[in-house]
Amino acid sequence: MLRIGVIGVGFMGMTHIEGATRFREDAESGRRVIDGSKLAGGVITAIATRNEAKRTGDWTSIQGNFGPRGGLNDLSSIKAYADYHDLLADPDIDLVDICLPTDQHEKVALESIAAGKNTLVEKPIAVSLEAADRMVAAAEEARVHLMVAHVLPFFPEFAYVANAVRTEQFGRLRAAHFRRVICEPDWSSDMANFRNLGGWGIDLHIHDNHFISALCGVPKAVFSQGTLVEGFVNHVHSNYVYGDGDLAVSCVSGGIAAGGLDFAHGFELYLDDATIVYNAGTYDKEWIADRSLTLIRSDGEKVTNPELPGGDEWCSAFTAELQAAVDGLNSGEINPMLSGTLARDALKLCYAEAKSISTGQIVEV
Repeated sequence: MLRIGVIGVGFMGMTHIEGATRFREDAESGRRVIDGSKLAGGVITAIATRNEAKRTGDWTSIQGNFGPRGGLNDLSSIKAYADYHDLLADPDIDLVDICLPTDQHEKVALESIAAGKNTLVEKPIAVSLEAADRMVAAAEEARVHLMVAHVLPFFPEFAYVANAVRTEQFGRLRAAHFRRVICEPDWSSDMANFRNLGGWGIDLHIHDNHFISALCGVPKAVFSQGTLVEGFVNHVHSNYVYGDGDLAVSCVSGGIAAGGLDFAHGFELYLDDATIVYNAGTYDKEWIADRSLTLIRSDGEKVTNPELPGGDEWCSAFTAELQAAVDGLNSGEINPMLSGTLARDALKLCYAEAKSISTGQIVEV
């Protein structure tokens, strides 16, 4: 059984723990008790957080932009460290799962790698390219696995189209367009945080750059227009340039939507024998799938909604992501969607887009 230690119990740390762990309600204590693992071949055995209340299972202060607020938990069956260095020194930890703010990723990941631990770090891999390069190089030198938790490919709609393109089930991909937009979050006026996040061009849009690179390969160049704030992308329209002139790929992403549009994403894929469409978002606090995953064919049954695998919990995609990490380490074959190199290359695209916006030119990646 692969043993996992989670560093950081904010919203993403809680999400990873919820994704990996089964809980049951205990009426006597009023807390949820750990009742096993959702992962085949893996289990969370330790956490590390400086917050004493969180170490004792009080997660009521945790709230993200999706999913429920944290509750009260009985964590007595796992180790809880106040200092993450103690978790890194724990010989019973096989995989370190880093769920800290982005500007702390490099420092803690390098320490985890130096401790000889296989390491999973939340997306993005880092804000700076230099930091990402150091992380990838350190893992290669230490001969441990560095994985980056880009969860998007593990959502059922995105997993479906990734498989369709990979297998050429409906022929080759000829064109694609992606969308990922948010309104300005309440805390985004704090420009120190904005810089630490890398702007919405990294924190938000890197999901698209990662998925596009996984789906189509890393493009040779990019041409982008949009707006920058202190050099970071706030909104972007990008065209990705591939050597194959027959492949057209574009994306719009950013944080300038009106306040009632908290989040929206979707795609249109045009293949030889099918078009696949998906659109959903949070409009005035209500999640609306205005176009659930739709497969359109020119022959046979023309318009269908494919059945999608996966659980119906709010954290099911994270369960799938963590299962892929566990399976990769147990088999020795890391899922390419979790590749540290792919995550670093997605970050390169973000910087190429910022340069293209600022210069008005096509920029090589």
